[in-house]
Amino acid sequence: MLPIVVLGTGMAGFGAARHLASERVPFEIYDKSPYYGGHTRTYTHPGGWIFDDGPHVSLTKDDRVKEIFANAVDGAYEEIPARLNNYWHGHWITHPAQVNLHGLPVDDLVKIIGQFVDAQQTGSEREIRTYEDYCRVAYGDAFAEMFPLTYGLKYHTTSADNMTTDWLGSRMYRPSLEEVLRGALSPEPITEVHYVTSFRYPRYGGFMSYMRPWAESASLRLGHELVRLDPTRRQAHFASGVVAAYSQIISSVPLPDIIPMIDGVPDDIVEAARTLAATKVVMVNLGIGRDDLATDQITYFYDEDIIFPRISYPHLLSPNVVPLGSGSIQVEVYFSDKYKPLVDSPESFIEPVIHDLTRVGILREDDEIMFREARLAPYGNIIFDLDRTAAIAAVHGYLRDIRVLYCGRYGDWDHSWTDASFLSGERAAIAAIDAER
Repeated sequence: MLPIVVLGTGMAGFGAARHLASERVPFEIYDKSPYYGGHTRTYTHPGGWIFDDGPHVSLTKDDRVKEIFANAVDGAYEEIPARLNNYWHGHWITHPAQVNLHGLPVDDLVKIIGQFVDAQQTGSEREIRTYEDYCRVAYGDAFAEMFPLTYGLKYHTTSADNMTTDWLGSRMYRPSLEEVLRGALSPEPITEVHYVTSFRYPRYGGFMSYMRPWAESASLRLGHELVRLDPTRRQAHFASGVVAAYSQIISSVPLPDIIPMIDGVPDDIVEAARTLAATKVVMVNLGIGRDDLATDQITYFYDEDIIFPRISYPHLLSPNVVPLGSGSIQVEVYFSDKYKPLVDSPESFIEPVIHDLTRVGILREDDEIMFREARLAPYGNIIFDLDRTAAIAAVHGYLRDIRVLYCGRYGDWDHSWTDASFLSGERAAIAAIDAER
């Protein structure tokens, strides 16, 4: 019996392989990198500095997944109350900003509240076709322009009028007038309305610790880059010269990468895959000689002249990712091949990031920067632009026709968090087993 082949060792590959192993189904798992983890990779540096490939946490409310992850680290994880804030033109605002406007200039508050009321009165008359439509109807023009529309351009690299609302889910809280007024008049922050109230993170070794026991017990074929997929003969060809015959294939490879590798793929499918857009992220990781950098784990920045839209503090997830008495900052700067190409080296962003962190008061002029690096994630977040809906329907339909099971953030081409990617891989494994029966 030929094995099921799994492509990719990120969270989706982990979910698929774990299920196949539990069902005692023969499988092989490949990854182009010389290490496992995909976009959930953790990097450990001399001196005790540990940084993930982006700010990963476990948000799941699924008790079964919680147990799987907890068992993977022998119960050594942190249960952390979520603390998030925002920076807007010198003002620090508790997240979500739409219900925590206390302290903003009076003229801005009057404009925000007045236009929020107008939007509630006329919103039912407006068609919501784009993300911009949603923001203006949900919050009014003033707040939309000052906050989500400005932030979205920095984070998604394209304007909100070029984006659908398919990705929103519970991410953007839509408040009542009472909540907006209370948050504007009272200094007491409102936090319980946010869709994230807490998250889990491994106590030791970074986020990838959730995957380590599985990876160490599995037979991973690392350093095998897929170069050709023959769905007729059911063979996967790798740059290493290995040819893997398979009964079923499960892929978490990004769709724009795998589609051109498939034998006989129609031109219209190749073109559809080309239109799919995702961000790429320059991450500037800094180790600082003090641990009192912040109390909130994540901060969002709305000013157009600040280079980054978001920063996080890994040492607030676990104190064991930094040397004793130190702190760490991970800064994200977003680009995309389709809308905002990256033309400079990742390293060229280190000094501008440090400059802006100092300008907003996070870093002090006399801070000791004990560690610094810049790293590029070639795939970050999926961009839900107006091209996506038709393109993804075409690409997914083709993959189903040739019996390639896709999974994970870059196979499903959605906004999956790590837990959802794990479950996506698990579902693909179930489908592969069912197809064999």
